[in-house]
Amino acid sequence: MTPSPLSSAAHADAMREYAIERQQAATRLRARGPLDLDTDGRLAPEILRAYRTHGFYVFENVVTPGEISQLRRAVNDVIDRAPARPKSELDMQGRPAIGRDHAIEPFVLAKPLSDPWGGTTLLAGRHPTKMAEPTAASDAPEYLVHLIFGMCMLMPEALRLYGHPGLPAVAASINGDDFVPYNDAIFVKKPGLGASVGWHQDGATHWDSPAWHADIHGFNFQVQLHATTAANALWVVPGSHHHGKADIKAMVAANGGSDMLPDAVPLVCGAGDVTIANRQIVHGSFANSSPDPRVSITFGFHERASVLGVAGKLRLAASDTPDPVYDEERIRARAAIIQVAIDARSRHLPDEAPFEYLPFANLADNYRYEGETIDRVVTNYNLHDLAI
Repeated sequence: MTPSPLSSAAHADAMREYAIERQQAATRLRARGPLDLDTDGRLAPEILRAYRTHGFYVFENVVTPGEISQLRRAVNDVIDRAPARPKSELDMQGRPAIGRDHAIEPFVLAKPLSDPWGGTTLLAGRHPTKMAEPTAASDAPEYLVHLIFGMCMLMPEALRLYGHPGLPAVAASINGDDFVPYNDAIFVKKPGLGASVGWHQDGATHWDSPAWHADIHGFNFQVQLHATTAANALWVVPGSHHHGKADIKAMVAANGGSDMLPDAVPLVCGAGDVTIANRQIVHGSFANSSPDPRVSITFGFHERASVLGVAGKLRLAASDTPDPVYDEERIRARAAIIQVAIDARSRHLPDEAPFEYLPFANLADNYRYEGETIDRVVTNYNLHDLAI
């Protein structure tokens, strides 16, 4: 069922009423706090328990205000140089758009307040229902940036963020010391214009696996560059990652066709907070009819056993054509960006203790952020994404 069209003001009013109760529900779950590691560098047990129970957690004040400012400037510069329209060679000011030489198109553009994937067969058909699409203002642009891929090529600031020592420590705590990457993408929700992402689960490969478990499809971080509100935040259905493949169409139908699911909660954040969400959790985000921006730098990680010898079924950036079987060479090629990011960050912040990524512990000298290594590892690194 497709929701009836409504004005952006009416949508904002409806979101305001819906958010009040659901924010209170999120608070009661107590799934937020500092990113605390124990003396072994592992995630504090109480945080790990909360994450495994609810399928998400909000780490508060992880990224410093100074680094957030640098990231904002870098992302804004990239957005300003994005193509004006799909397949355009020029940006909004008539200059050559950036990223035209990337093997994978770095920008996904969307119409204001639209749901570009909901109710379609795109992305393995994982967004089975469409979110409400409020009517945009008459002076709204025809297209705006919805997603940015290839951040580690486009922005040194984003590459350094990828090497933040606290985040791979969380990945190792959940997925083991030999954890591997998934992909990365930056979600952009401009005030009063940002597109939605229909309710979905990220996993596409292992639902029928005899080895299925709640963490088999990995997780995503989202680093928030602005304070988020319930109106523009990521929403999740707590605990839904435990129950296998969800019937999202039935969930929406049981709610009278409304996309405002009664059990969902918003992940409200401050700038510099980092959310973690299990990729099997039912989640989505509404059209941003609010006056507040949201920019979320998103990157995920898997257990090595979940990808080794597996044929990927989900390509967010390139196409819906399944990948070949992921072998050790493919995994090493994609994982190498972690080691290069650690070195890039260490050069920029020499007083910060770096994370030690054990699969590359004896190879660090071969993965320095310089010259040939940048060409070999960073250029078009996302061709090697491990998309399950």
